[in-house]
Amino acid sequence: MDQRGRRDDRRLRNRRGDPIDPVPFVVCVGLAFMFAMSVGPLYGLAYGLSLAWSIALSALGFCAVALVAYRQLVRSAPPVDAGPLPVEPRFARLAYAGIGLGIVLVGLSLPLL
Repeated sequence: MDQRGRRDDRRLRNRRGDPIDPVPFVVCVGLAFMFAMSVGPLYGLAYGLSLAWSIALSALGFCAVALVAYRQLVRSAPPVDAGPLPVEPRFARLAYAGIGLGIVLVGLSLPLL
């Protein structure tokens, strides 16, 4: 509710309609854009792609990351007042993120061989 008693519909909401904190999503998408558009074209050129294809694939990769981030951090987010998550799902997400980061690092090191 805003100061006049009206419902504030500008907040991001999860799939259940509960308001969520948008900061993790904004930070994740901002970092993804920075990483994809600064490093992606350079690696595309290193793999032998043209500059246009490198930028296009970087933009496509950014859109994919933004879509996954929206699904995970907005649509599937618990409400703000839900309390902390249990340890097991947090550890599983951390392990999957570590595996994904390892795959990305191996892919980024291939042009250096």
